[in-house]
Amino acid sequence: MRSLRIRSALRAVVTAAVALVVAGGLLAAGAQAPVVADGGAGARAVATAEYDLGDAAFTDPESGTVSEVRAVVHYPRHLTGKLPLIVMSHGSWYACDSEDADTWPCPAGSRPYPSYRGYDYLGAELAARGFVVVSLSADGINMTSFDYGDRARLINEHLRLWQELADGKGGPLKGRFTDPETGRKVAPAFAGHVDMHWVGTLGHSRGGKGVMWQASDKHRAEWPAGVRVRAVLGLAPVKFDDPEGDNSDTLITKLPFAVVTGSCDGAVHEAGQEYLDDVAGRNTRTDFSVSLLHANHNYYNTAWTPPASLGEDDSTCPAQELTPAHQQDALTAYAVAFYRYELYGDRSGLPTLTGHRPLPGATGTTRVVPAAVRP
Repeated sequence: MRSLRIRSALRAVVTAAVALVVAGGLLAAGAQAPVVADGGAGARAVATAEYDLGDAAFTDPESGTVSEVRAVVHYPRHLTGKLPLIVMSHGSWYACDSEDADTWPCPAGSRPYPSYRGYDYLGAELAARGFVVVSLSADGINMTSFDYGDRARLINEHLRLWQELADGKGGPLKGRFTDPETGRKVAPAFAGHVDMHWVGTLGHSRGGKGVMWQASDKHRAEWPAGVRVRAVLGLAPVKFDDPEGDNSDTLITKLPFAVVTGSCDGAVHEAGQEYLDDVAGRNTRTDFSVSLLHANHNYYNTAWTPPASLGEDDSTCPAQELTPAHQQDALTAYAVAFYRYELYGDRSGLPTLTGHRPLPGATGTTRVVPAAVRP
């Protein structure tokens, strides 16, 4: 990977340890953030559902990679109006719950590993603040492919299915939602209540490069009809160009994006900050950078975090690292502020992102260009 170049004049680099800045005030880590209300309402009650179309439900039209179509959905229990959709994609981890599994679908005696459930804490917080949040499974890709286009096209397949559902056309998702706890069928009233013109994406690790690929100038024409991505968050994303020096597959100059990294990340370090270097002087939209002091790579995903069955602590500074709860709370604060700003035009969380009221030890400045505001 190329050496990391920091351009503080173009973005904020904010360090986070045990305190969080939310909506203009300081909160102890783990505290409930003040809710930025929609229409004067308080925090919304949240419901959870899953859909599972099978381990071989999607065959990539370009690579032939066979993937599952499986996801967990967090959403406001009482759906009113048309809400933005956020799609989250995990990165490369064990595809099956047996370390010896080497085929997809998983061999007998092994089951798909639930990496997609590792962001439930974040999905629930975003849903409480007015979003429908889909965290998709990519175990088939993890087992069989290193193609980031596969990750982008799997995201597009989920978006295509949601576009059909949101438009009232039904499609393959109609009647396929279940309660994750009981397995019983549920029927959330998503039709007419999901705005596919206001979509956010989040990708962790290899999924981070996947969302950058999906949203890039080069690949945005591949978005499903009726879908418009408006905000992208790369979470501890991998960063390497293939071929070296050619960043066209992930270059985003036409929409806002944020990058969140950790100073003790033992997997990819802070190379993801280079995505902002690539667009220096070229992206006229908002971009934000957050570097979490003493954060590692895996704690953002609870399924990758001990004591999860295959969890690991990858920290390069174990004596100083944040607890999983602190790291997840920090991500939640920044992610909520970012998506509320970009998808609702809500500026009350800007101190979190810009460092105008910084955390202890925060450095850097930011360039903030007003984003499109939802009507």
